[in-house]
Amino acid sequence: MTVTKTPSSCHCCVEMVLAEHTCLPCQRMSWRPQYRSSKFRNVYGKVANREHCFDGIPITKNVHDNHFCAVNARFLAIVTESAGGGSFLVIPLEQTGRIEPNYPKVCGHQGNVLDIKWNPFIDNIIASCSEDTSVRIWEIPEGGLKRNMTEALLELHGHSRRVGLVEWHPTTNNILFSAGYDYKVLIWNLDVGEPVKMIDCHSDVILCMSFNTDGSLLTTTCKDKKLRVIEPRSGRVLQEANCKNHRVNRVVFLGNMKRLLTTGVSRWNTRQIALWDQEDLSMPLIEEEIDGLSGLLFPFYDADTHMLYLAGKGDGNIRYYEISTEKPYLSYLMEFRSPAPQKGLGVMPKHGLDVSACEVFRFYKLVTLKGLIEPISMIVPRRSDSYQEDIYPMTPGTEPALTPDEWLGGINRDPVLMSLKEGYKKSPKMVFKAPIKEKKSVVVNGIDLLENVPPRTENELLRMFFRQQDEIRRLKEELAQKDIRIRQLQLELKNLRNSPKNC
Repeated sequence: MTVTKTPSSCHCCVEMVLAEHTCLPCQRMSWRPQYRSSKFRNVYGKVANREHCFDGIPITKNVHDNHFCAVNARFLAIVTESAGGGSFLVIPLEQTGRIEPNYPKVCGHQGNVLDIKWNPFIDNIIASCSEDTSVRIWEIPEGGLKRNMTEALLELHGHSRRVGLVEWHPTTNNILFSAGYDYKVLIWNLDVGEPVKMIDCHSDVILCMSFNTDGSLLTTTCKDKKLRVIEPRSGRVLQEANCKNHRVNRVVFLGNMKRLLTTGVSRWNTRQIALWDQEDLSMPLIEEEIDGLSGLLFPFYDADTHMLYLAGKGDGNIRYYEISTEKPYLSYLMEFRSPAPQKGLGVMPKHGLDVSACEVFRFYKLVTLKGLIEPISMIVPRRSDSYQEDIYPMTPGTEPALTPDEWLGGINRDPVLMSLKEGYKKSPKMVFKAPIKEKKSVVVNGIDLLENVPPRTENELLRMFFRQQDEIRRLKEELAQKDIRIRQLQLELKNLRNSPKNC
């Protein structure tokens, strides 16, 4: 293309001629970044008013990397600071405001409580695990606690070290997973109150567990710097990644996308996230550095909106992204900012959200310094007051898809879905029936899990010593009572022999 410049030509004319001959692709090119349109681009976080927060709570100061909080549509549970043993509060959601210092607690554990999780199908059943090596199942009465609860509905003993994690199976009723510092994952069938499977493929402490949608796969992160995808019923490792450049801490399945997302630390000690194909862990699909802070990054995924939330321990911020199956896979949306640092976060299940306010996610933020639990609602701004079907698809409900025997027999089934359009409608109330257990050895895969294991630390040695002292004291009392009973029977026998009828 040539431009002939005459004496009367000017720069403006030259530019017009060039514009006329410029090809269409060149006209479309621009230096401006291309933003992906999304209905969740303007999602914002709204902090509840002070009167709708929970105040005066002695939140635990334990440094274990966990949330120390669990919430469902009826109750909020928070692990608390306590002397001698472990305890947690259970508060009805409508009981907001200041909590009295003498409020009743669940306080049956002999060691610090490390994790708590609500049963997804029975809303007054909660599981807890502790440094005392036990997992316990508690039944919270209607209306909450009126006095301290010390007797658990079920005590599960199978780990030889403290238990750091518990997770309920997402589609099967009464199947519970627990991960201990003995490097084992136990699968408990609560219908019989016993461990039915043991996953023994880890060489160090398990940091995180996450299930896919139907619960047929389990993914774990471990201190041995490996990411694993496991078939839980057989314990077989399907995929394994040795993460040297991305030291994984937390992992979450991304719904039915066949993707995993991990948070961790890069080789330069910056916080980092990575996206993986669950069927090929040889290399992450993408890695993205977040910032240079040192707090652990907790990932939360909403399968209904395909939104990922990242919250850092010790931060006041929550970043959120949208996930897609095509490149660039991860699209940054916005960031919720707050000056108060968070120790942990509880997440409300979908059926507990306020759909009339277009609320798509709700956090319960633990602010240790203030003794405060602060609800944070993530809201999609909409002008219409009608039900927004595009942001509330059918979602997993409160009805289990399988029984324990069906799942253990090899059946997989997707969650039973429910609609949020008419508000949350309770399914027929399920009741947890604790099995009657006898004291006996716990044998899984031919190994007695309760056999004497030498303690590794001074605290474990002291705990074992006091436990044995209690057992010796109990046996002595039992022996003394039996001696008294023997004397009574001997006396009765002597009286019978000396009675006139026998003469």
